[in-house]
Amino acid sequence: MLNSSRAITVNIEIMRSFVRSRTLLEADKALARKFDRLERKLASHDQAIGGLLAAIRGLIGASVPTRRGIGLTANLDE
Repeated sequence: MLNSSRAITVNIEIMRSFVRSRTLLEADKALARKFDRLERKLASHDQAIGGLLAAIRGLIGASVPTRRGIGLTANLDE
């Protein structure tokens, strides 16, 4: 019975299923590593974008400096 063609075929299919499951697990690990790297990149980009937005807000809130008129004036406080 154990040496029959059906037993051999079943045994081969069992081995193939183990190989497929191992391949899928390795693919999942590689995909998890890629997602981890992507999350770290996004976190650093979020910090950079936050810094840029803060700088832009600072520029928007800054008042425009007043210019002194051209020529001689007696008022030096302008």
